Amino acid sequence: MLMRKGQPYPLGSSVVRDADGKVQGVNFALFSAHATEVELCCFVQDSSGHWQETVRFTLPEHRQQIWCGFLEGADVGLRYGYRVKGPYQPHLGHRFNANKLLLDPYTRWLDGALQPGPWMLGYARIDDTGKPLDVERQLELPEIERDSANRPRVAADGDIGDDTLLNSVDNAWAMPRSVVMEDTPFGGERLPSRPLVSEVIYELHVKGFTQQFPKLDAALKGTYAGLGSPEVIEYIQSLGVTCVELLPVHSFFSEPFLNDKGMNNYWGYNSINFFCPERSYCATDDGIAEFKQMVANFHQAGIRVILDVVYNHTAEGNRLGPIYSFRGIDNLSYYRLHPNDKRFYINDTGCGNCLDISHPRVLQMVMDSLRYWVSVMGVDGFRFDLASCLGREPNGFSTGAGFFDALLQDPVLSGAMMIAEPWDIGPGGYQLGQFPLPFSEWNDRYRDTVRRFWRGDHGMLPELARRLHGSGDLFEHSGRGPCSSVNFITSHDGFTLADLVSYVQRHNLDNGEENRDGHHENFSANYGTEGPTDDVAIIALRQRQQRNIMATLLLSQGVPMLLAGDEQANSQRGNNNAYCQDSPIGWLDWSEDVAADEMRQFCQRVIALRRQSSIFHTRDFIHSSEPADSEVLAWYDRHGEAMTWKHWAEGQCRSLQLLQKMTDEDGNVEMLLLMLHAGEEEYEFVVPEVIVGCRWQPLLCTSSTTGEPQHPEGRYAAGKSLLIEPRSLKLLGAVMPGEQEYGKRSNA
Repeated sequence: MLMRKGQPYPLGSSVVRDADGKVQGVNFALFSAHATEVELCCFVQDSSGHWQETVRFTLPEHRQQIWCGFLEGADVGLRYGYRVKGPYQPHLGHRFNANKLLLDPYTRWLDGALQPGPWMLGYARIDDTGKPLDVERQLELPEIERDSANRPRVAADGDIGDDTLLNSVDNAWAMPRSVVMEDTPFGGERLPSRPLVSEVIYELHVKGFTQQFPKLDAALKGTYAGLGSPEVIEYIQSLGVTCVELLPVHSFFSEPFLNDKGMNNYWGYNSINFFCPERSYCATDDGIAEFKQMVANFHQAGIRVILDVVYNHTAEGNRLGPIYSFRGIDNLSYYRLHPNDKRFYINDTGCGNCLDISHPRVLQMVMDSLRYWVSVMGVDGFRFDLASCLGREPNGFSTGAGFFDALLQDPVLSGAMMIAEPWDIGPGGYQLGQFPLPFSEWNDRYRDTVRRFWRGDHGMLPELARRLHGSGDLFEHSGRGPCSSVNFITSHDGFTLADLVSYVQRHNLDNGEENRDGHHENFSANYGTEGPTDDVAIIALRQRQQRNIMATLLLSQGVPMLLAGDEQANSQRGNNNAYCQDSPIGWLDWSEDVAADEMRQFCQRVIALRRQSSIFHTRDFIHSSEPADSEVLAWYDRHGEAMTWKHWAEGQCRSLQLLQKMTDEDGNVEMLLLMLHAGEEEYEFVVPEVIVGCRWQPLLCTSSTTGEPQHPEGRYAAGKSLLIEPRSLKLLGAVMPGEQEYGKRSNA
């Protein structure tokens, strides 16, 4: 192989072919604004199967802050890494260390497993007197232990390291290697565009969902191939779900403090590369093809795939963290550093560092990554973790940030679903309702309101009405519609639905942080006993509350998101922060019982009702309460009277009726009446007068274990009283004059 001058674009490793398609070599391009030299390190596998660094080439070309070279004779499959030379001046933001093998930020595949340890540190370990330890002593020391906030804990001998001193220990033997790959466009079916408001999103973890799935072969459990198998897709399709949201699948490394405890970052919110699929989820050696086939299989079933992506920080942690890639390539460019002392990282993520998305090359990397996952891997969209970080400019969060502008004009991403988690822990980090088009947003106000209403909290009716309406108070000011609100009650972060109605306190001792981690205020209840119980009455109430909450979620304006497993009452034993529980606590329990089957039937029923109704597919907020109008959203008290300001001010009231009406362009009318009752006594609800001659057919009742009304063939006229059991809801559908049953439309 011979190194020649290369091209600065595209970044990463690119196979070059001649006119006949024959491989000529590979072009390597790496951005570093402050490096003085970049070496390409090539690896060859020896007779014992170990990969040895056999040759280094200095990248000869340096243009536009891109170091590049063309390696003649190289081909697909070459294992490589970089050693980047430059100043080690942490107080100025520079942490170059040529003793460390670094991953290519643009590599498509990583070969080999990380061997975590002190050899990954870019700085020297010191003794109690502050003197650097020799190499042998540094390797003997355990890695620096950190708490849940990534703060260093001092080891028994007082050693914590001095990040101003260069560590000369080589780490190549313990690092994965970047692999030269060649991109091929996604060959599966592309689903036609449809409005986000039509989706029912299902959040799941690739391994957690499939690890104990009963019908899968052992080799497929915990893998992309398992998730894309006919058995799993058939199950998801049977629920009526239209879109799966995968917890992070970008390559990630676990935090050092978890490694020291023999645990790992199960959720994967600790990315180290934004192009590689996480290898531990692969059943085959060709993880790229396996992932693409999984997406293709979902598309064939009409189900979209979106990724939870973490572009806000990396696995390199704070200033005392390891060096894997970005820190050693150009720390000053990739990360946001403290302006008064660049040794320290701005930590608006709570994970030790923040990527500087306002830097043009970092922004380019993020955009290249997003386009890659759409055009090559076939995904349909993204949910952005801690998305406020992505909109941070030097003066704080801005709706006109470069990242937002880049997304809006990008032709490849124009049809992709974009969902923001609209907060981080930095100053001014809570930005719910402030994201620009094309974003929808996770709505935690919806989550907390519905939890509190069904728990029985006082004074919740006005806030509940705003959330059921699609949270127009948060989104409509910028011309956005109900699809801007992604409604959820539970997610990976927090209690499952079953635990939400079974525990008051978090039970996270298995995480090894003395139960200090996880949300403190969960707006949960246990209804008499903390955790599991044999009390039949408590069990029945908990199951009914799960149905109440699930039905409310699916019968609200906006886009519903379900947590996988909630449809069958999956529990994490009260753990509300299972980020490190790669164990049965974090995996879905697929044990079959009557209660799980009934809850699943209930969810299927409500999802079907939602998808069949045009009322929940409106693109604009409805404000009319006049029955004669074509689109109506009106509120009534339990006596069938229109709500007034006096009704809304009744803090002790826990009952409400919601009427929704939609008229299509052909004049066909559909109406639904939702009766909600979170009180502890049974009440009579009076059906309000809406359209003369209209009668109401029961569609859903949460006092029934599967949602089936007791008298589905019944018809109720205006003024009719219905008995509503304590803590339950009913849904009625209008049977218009001349119709035989709900759903048989006529002009009105």
